Amino acid sequence: MTTRSCWTVVLLVLAAAVVMSSAAWGRAAAGSPYVIGAIFSITGDASSLGVPERNTAQMLEKQINAAGGIAGHPLKIVIEDDRGTEAEALNAARRLVERDKVLAIVGPSRTGTSLAIKDYLNKQKVPLVSCAAAIQIVEPVAPYVFKTPQSDRMAVAKIVSYLKAKKITRVASISDNTAFGKGGLAELHARLPKAGITLVMAEEFGPKDPSMEGQLTKIRGANPQAIICWGTPPGPAIIAKNMKTLGINVPLICSHGVANATFLSVAGAAAEGVVLPAGRLIVYDQIPASNRQAKVLRGYATSYQKTFGKPADTFGGHAYDAVTLLAKVMATTGPNRDKIRAAIEKTKGFVGTGGIFNFSPTDHNGLSEDAFVMVQIKNGKWTLLK
Repeated sequence: MTTRSCWTVVLLVLAAAVVMSSAAWGRAAAGSPYVIGAIFSITGDASSLGVPERNTAQMLEKQINAAGGIAGHPLKIVIEDDRGTEAEALNAARRLVERDKVLAIVGPSRTGTSLAIKDYLNKQKVPLVSCAAAIQIVEPVAPYVFKTPQSDRMAVAKIVSYLKAKKITRVASISDNTAFGKGGLAELHARLPKAGITLVMAEEFGPKDPSMEGQLTKIRGANPQAIICWGTPPGPAIIAKNMKTLGINVPLICSHGVANATFLSVAGAAAEGVVLPAGRLIVYDQIPASNRQAKVLRGYATSYQKTFGKPADTFGGHAYDAVTLLAKVMATTGPNRDKIRAAIEKTKGFVGTGGIFNFSPTDHNGLSEDAFVMVQIKNGKWTLLK
């Protein structure tokens, strides 16, 4: 089987989301394994991100190997749980590099944990494809560090466009005090004034805080026309509930960090009307078939639902893009870290769940603002705003 034909088969199995036995695909991969690492927050307060990422990596490993592997080599993914902490992430990265001799690493799930391992992996010359959002992960560019999620800068740009369309000129923000929240807040401070939008108050909360009513009471006193929340569940869901309790009736606009089922389940009825920028995955069934991402979105979403009995979400999609990207480039580079890095940087037109990726030496995220759509929660479901 040639490299090109092998990769064509892999793409077909992933896009169609049909898990078939290795016998159905012909002879199983016989070469030595291509080993990559994965670091996800499988436990801890970011498990709503890490669990679907872990599930996706395991699913892809089985699908790729059932399709004959990568150029005849089985894919092996060694998965580590960083429990959402920077120290554990760095320890996990060291184990994967020094013990397992991995060719590359996907993850971590969070901005803070990604930043914690960025310098180490860059010095070790091990490619990292992060599953976290903040622009600081790839700016300034580190040669061996990439990421698949849309950045907080793009999310703020999308929110600004929405605010201007709604003629909203006074907003307040409430963001978690993690690296992700602080990165979003920095982008709000940088971009709102340029758009003629005043940030009347900025409050913070801890990811484990049980209530944010104190901060929200202060915000209400500043009389904003909307509140922007930057964080990942459960915090933003608690904020949505607190706003209902306090009778704060202005729109709640969240970051892309809430685009998963945990936000809907924790917020319940309080999620109704919440608006956010998101990748197309959570509204894949509302995306026209003519869209370049449609086939990938439907394939992944269908496969995840069939495998795990629950809907795919944005965060699993980030892992899908990272693992699939590495599989694609390794089909041509072989087990060489330097060649893998160079091939990612040259990748153009890679269709993922997060958008159409066009990497370059100056852009290690490879996405534009078009990777986002605006979504609103209506009747407990994600609804594409047009």
